[in-house]
Amino acid sequence: MAFVQKRSTLKVWGDVIFAIFLREIKSQFNDKLGIAWSVVSPVLFILVLSFARGRLDGGQTHSIPTFIFMVYGMLLITFFIAIVPSISNSISKNKPLFAFRQVQPISGVIALAGFQLLMKIAVYIGIFSVCYFIHLDVKIDNLIRVILIFFEVWLISISIGLVLALASCYVPEVKKLQVLAMRPMFFISGVFFSLQDIPEEYWHYLNWNPFLHAVELTRYAAYPSYGNAGVSYFYLDMFTLCSIFFALACYCIGWKQAISR
Repeated sequence: MAFVQKRSTLKVWGDVIFAIFLREIKSQFNDKLGIAWSVVSPVLFILVLSFARGRLDGGQTHSIPTFIFMVYGMLLITFFIAIVPSISNSISKNKPLFAFRQVQPISGVIALAGFQLLMKIAVYIGIFSVCYFIHLDVKIDNLIRVILIFFEVWLISISIGLVLALASCYVPEVKKLQVLAMRPMFFISGVFFSLQDIPEEYWHYLNWNPFLHAVELTRYAAYPSYGNAGVSYFYLDMFTLCSIFFALACYCIGWKQAISR
């Protein structure tokens, strides 16, 4: 006699997320280099950029080793740039799966966001391993604060990606605007420069950007001598909460209509 095993809603939801997560791993790493290239590529990019910046300021940028200065900026912004397109395509990418009532758009969002998070953790480990082998002195004064800022950038990126995913179901041209909006992020988020390099009277043109706050505050949390002039933990925290609330509100209101279009 066969027995039918009943699963709770939470168990079903977890299985769906895990299945999408595994599918994403297989689709992303089906070449020979696989996951190694996702770690090696940003490390090489940061090495080239930090060498160029180091030639200008002698290897120290506002009391931080130039390589570490570039690492914090590059990893946070590339994290954002990787997550937003991935999440914004999650609904259209997984649309055939929505024929099954167990699968909802939020499952794909969580799976893709978790995948990107694990990817960046691997990149961080790779970069700090490089620092260890080249005998570069790495200092993190407030590790908890660095992790929290990294987590806040992750949440903001998911929120923006989710709103764009819903919007693109109604207006496909949103994806073209998204590409244009993402390009300047490297230049306005403090990746190559510090806010201290710019005259104070021009700060208000840049410090509306939460990612600039995240980059500068991460450097400050690692090296307190760097300073936190012009940036605010409160602004970053409030922007994170508001973006999560807005994204979840949009999802609750419009996800059924979005997948039916």
